[in-house]
Amino acid sequence: MTGRKPHDTSMESWIERRIREAAERGAFDDLPGHGEPIRDLGRHRDEGWWLKRKMRAEGLSYLPPSLILRKDVEDALALARDAASEDDARAILEDVNARIRAAIRTPPEGPPLNRRPVDVEGAIGQWRARRGR
Repeated sequence: MTGRKPHDTSMESWIERRIREAAERGAFDDLPGHGEPIRDLGRHRDEGWWLKRKMRAEGLSYLPPSLILRKDVEDALALARDAASEDDARAILEDVNARIRAAIRTPPEGPPLNRRPVDVEGAIGQWRARRGR
């Protein structure tokens, strides 16, 4: 429990004394990174450096919504190509087209989408050709 700073002691000397006493007790001996150089010391950092480091450590990633939608379109095309039925393929493509149209009306964050809605009839024609119909 921390005590109150005495009125007749400067803040700096009181803090320094508390740190010295803790070091003498060994309170800092088993901290992670003890005795190691400070990582990236002196390296230029952008605004979100700490967030990027934390995301890497946690195995997370972030893409702007426009890039996520581009990837989702490619995934939807692959899913539709391998769909079990024409109705399933059509539903997959119509769903992604609804998302593309919404993104065109209200552009998402990030780089431009640069994507038109998928030609559903053309994709269904390819689906039929793959199955020999």
